[in-house]
Amino acid sequence: MAAPKVENDEEFRVHVFSSSSELLEKLHEKWNSVKELPYSAMYSSVFGGIILDPAMMVIPIDDHMVHRGHGVFDTAIILDGYLYELDDHLDRFLRSASKAKISSPFPRSILRSILIQLTAASQCKKGTLRYWLSAGPGDFLLSPAGCPTSAFYAVVINENFSQCKEGVKVITSMIPMKSPLFATMKNVNYLPNVLSKMEAEEQGAFASIWIDEEGYIAEGPNVNVAFITHGKELVLPVFDKILSGCTALRLLELAPKLVKQGRLKGVRTANLTVEEAKGAAEMMYVGSTLPILPIIMWDEKPIGNGMVGELTMALSDLLWEDMATGPETKRLLVPYA
Repeated sequence: MAAPKVENDEEFRVHVFSSSSELLEKLHEKWNSVKELPYSAMYSSVFGGIILDPAMMVIPIDDHMVHRGHGVFDTAIILDGYLYELDDHLDRFLRSASKAKISSPFPRSILRSILIQLTAASQCKKGTLRYWLSAGPGDFLLSPAGCPTSAFYAVVINENFSQCKEGVKVITSMIPMKSPLFATMKNVNYLPNVLSKMEAEEQGAFASIWIDEEGYIAEGPNVNVAFITHGKELVLPVFDKILSGCTALRLLELAPKLVKQGRLKGVRTANLTVEEAKGAAEMMYVGSTLPILPIIMWDEKPIGNGMVGELTMALSDLLWEDMATGPETKRLLVPYA
């Protein structure tokens, strides 16, 4: 967005807010003009509670997650009043925190309870629950030694996502991918991901595909990628250098149903070369809010026949059914008031 024009820079004066109430009034002006609030509720361990006013859904500028990127995050889906795969995402969240050397201000059971209570307070029945662990506020140095405690934040976002049935175009990313340490840790340092997404959009594509230094298929900017071979096998890249997506792992658990039906011949993870991947019969992104997005063209060349694949949609149906009616181990009913 371009900066507002100023007729005479020397005459421009920055407004000084005289009080917190004046500032809050200004913040409310912004949100009062919004037809539908995108954020239902937020939790902040700095505030020590749940916030329902979007004007107050803020974090301190001296939080090390803000100015040093020292933080991790994760996301769970809210569908029909249920939290999907909350425990799987929370476990990965804490593994990421351990790798980032961030200690949680609460034990896992309390984090889980906060997230459930936050979702209930939001009254959101469809959307996403996003949450972060930060080294915490304290100063602007590199080391978090000056931070009194780590911080936990979470927000509920109203999102009307739906099953993806249209195919998209992708490109091979020229942006260097993260090293395995950072790629397997779901941390807030997403600049490579952002640039990779922008790179694709600038070329008229939806997103991109990363190739590792050995020439094997890695992942998309915030999603896993999967393929159907001409031999009708579902193949996902191995997870040793990329993030092990919760949805991708669930797909590997559900896909054998199609093997039993005779529609798939097998399910596996493997190192795939670019030639093998581009020669696949079908291709898809796999991620929480998709949960599957068909890919029909890569670097201006069609995947398979250039149409959304039958098996891609069958896998998508499996995941959507699991999200909507799956077992209690995967779906947690939110206790709305």
